[in-house]
Amino acid sequence: MQVIDVDHQDYSKSAQQTIRSGFGTGLLAAGRESDRVVALCADLTESTQMHLFRDAFPDRFIQVGVAEQNLVTVAAGLAHAGFIPFTTSYAAFSPGRNWEQIKTTAALNDRPVKIIGAHTGVNVGPDGATHQMLEDIALMRVLPNMVVIAPADSIEAEKATRAIAFNDMPSYLRLARDKTPVFTRPDTPFEIGKALLLHSGDDVTIVATGTMTYEALSVARILAERGIRADVLHCATIKPLDDEAIIASAARTRRVVTIEEAQIAGGLGGAVSEILGERLPTLMNRIGIRDRFGESGAPRELLTHFGLTAPQIAQSVDAWLAAAAPHS
Repeated sequence: MQVIDVDHQDYSKSAQQTIRSGFGTGLLAAGRESDRVVALCADLTESTQMHLFRDAFPDRFIQVGVAEQNLVTVAAGLAHAGFIPFTTSYAAFSPGRNWEQIKTTAALNDRPVKIIGAHTGVNVGPDGATHQMLEDIALMRVLPNMVVIAPADSIEAEKATRAIAFNDMPSYLRLARDKTPVFTRPDTPFEIGKALLLHSGDDVTIVATGTMTYEALSVARILAERGIRADVLHCATIKPLDDEAIIASAARTRRVVTIEEAQIAGGLGGAVSEILGERLPTLMNRIGIRDRFGESGAPRELLTHFGLTAPQIAQSVDAWLAAAAPHS
């Protein structure tokens, strides 16, 4: 698997942008490509960056108000009529509040409704536990027919938005609120269901998604200074997961770490555990939120509180590798 070159540097020196801004530009581009693309929002148009589409195509925009169940049922009806509907809200409300409607009207009927969940993870910050959606990966990947994607930065979010617009499947796109480093490039490959190898090594496999992929690259750099070489696999698509890429890397390293800004139960860590447990039993260390709710605080402060910064993760991985059994 070819290593994909990305622009990775110190966090403080990286250009930063909100991942949701990439969604906004991607939706606008998709709307220009096809007049079948329509947009629905639950009273959070500017915050979710759907206002770009609304201003360009007011006749294809529907404001449903604070009614998330109605948001997806109307979208499912539009999909049945041949449209490509995108819905946006905070993930705490969609899919947090309307999961049953997503299940029965979009997933069960296999309609190409695009559910965009913004403000995920602890980087929501001061809004606290009620608005910090940590369970959405688990909720959405368990649904049959549903595609689940967590872009790593704004550039990838734009590509992912355009990709799900025309994949003819119900799809969930997970977006962070706070600004994050932009480290992929316009020519960095993106394909639904395909992982990217961003760093190569034989000692440990690090599988990351969303905001944590940048941290994973920093972790690999710290570990390299300690003589530990890491594969870093970026899985923007959590469902369908790139099983073969994960298995191929795990077969070489025999040690796998997953990193996510979400609950590890049922999230990326759960998905990788399921694959390896069935096909290649492997030592694993799942790093993320461990059966806890979020808290109020500044985004970076919260990442530190939950042990999700690169130095903390590197220390955890180093200690785990030292305690783990030798390669078999």
